[in-house]
Amino acid sequence: MSLNTTPNAVRTHIGIFGKRNSGKSSLINAISNQEIAIVSDVKGTTTDPVFRPIEILPIGPCVLIDTAGIDDIGDLGKLRIEKSLDILDKTDVAILVVDANTGISDEDFELINKFKQKKTPYLTVLNKIDAINISKEILNQLKKSTGANVIFSSAKNNIGIEEIKQEIIRLKPDDSQDQILISDLIEENDLVVLVTPIDKSAPKGRLILPQQQVLRDCLDHLAIPVVTTEITLKETLASLSRKPKLVITDSQAFKKVSEDTPSDIPLTSFSIIFARQKGNLNSLYQGAKAIDSLKDGDKVLIAEGCTHHLQSDDIGRYKIPKLLLERTKKDISFDFNSGVTFSKDIEQYSLIIHCGACMMNRKAMLSRIEQAESFGVPIVNYGVFLAYANGILDRAITPFKGELENE
Repeated sequence: MSLNTTPNAVRTHIGIFGKRNSGKSSLINAISNQEIAIVSDVKGTTTDPVFRPIEILPIGPCVLIDTAGIDDIGDLGKLRIEKSLDILDKTDVAILVVDANTGISDEDFELINKFKQKKTPYLTVLNKIDAINISKEILNQLKKSTGANVIFSSAKNNIGIEEIKQEIIRLKPDDSQDQILISDLIEENDLVVLVTPIDKSAPKGRLILPQQQVLRDCLDHLAIPVVTTEITLKETLASLSRKPKLVITDSQAFKKVSEDTPSDIPLTSFSIIFARQKGNLNSLYQGAKAIDSLKDGDKVLIAEGCTHHLQSDDIGRYKIPKLLLERTKKDISFDFNSGVTFSKDIEQYSLIIHCGACMMNRKAMLSRIEQAESFGVPIVNYGVFLAYANGILDRAITPFKGELENE
């Protein structure tokens, strides 16, 4: 997998924040050693957040996120600021860029408070120092006032760039949980059956990202993956010389796969595996338990972390609402949300059903779960919901029983 083809979901997200014309885009160009961001003396050149893939060793693939200035003006500027702040929900390391000529501002301190609220590690970059002289006293004052390491920088003259990279490396959160898919469930030479339906929603000529990543995890840990479809699963299992350690299916084929997989073989889904890796499986499991408490008139949000081409039988827009109505027998209405921005009015919903988050990083998914919980709104993901709706959640969650509370 090359630098540019590594999915953003598995990259370290580095958000660049600050006022207009503080030098955010210039800093991105200097860190990446490429002219990838538009630089101008005109305030407000960067409007929407822009994602730039880079590599920082030893971290590996990262994504730099260039945001609009937090002091943008007008109605459109207000919307740009909101989009910039939304980026905080997926930022692993934040960089506050301050123009050395103007100094730190109230808006900068407001940003620092938001970093702290989100528990996001951050550093302060005092940029454009080629234009002025800075004393040690001022440096110490800045460190004290911002509560973070302060690095002097001149993106123009490439000053302080290596120090910024080293600080990013130091601040980067532990990603051990991000790396765990099924490696703790399998051992060398274990058979793992991956059930990958081939329907019209499957990308032509390739597997979807969760299937690819689980397959790679099997290979990395010297297990023996066997890939089949729900149609050929019975024959596949019958042909094996020994019982597989685990069967993993696409959630949409849960019912048939459960019927065709002997009860003594553990079964789960790609989506439940990603619910565990990307978020909080216990929260999503508890969210499933709230489904049968829904009442007439309740509203449910179907949320997706990316945008995609909608089809007539789309899982989020058609299949899940249909299943939920059949399960509850209640008069429920639905709203739909997709992309980077999460709903701003979470409190109006009685349940959130979220996608598997394969295109989101762990920080973003955890943030959405925490937002839902802060309003007392149950949240469940597609895989957990589909297992519950098909009456097989207890079986599908068995490999992870020890991780659940109040089970």
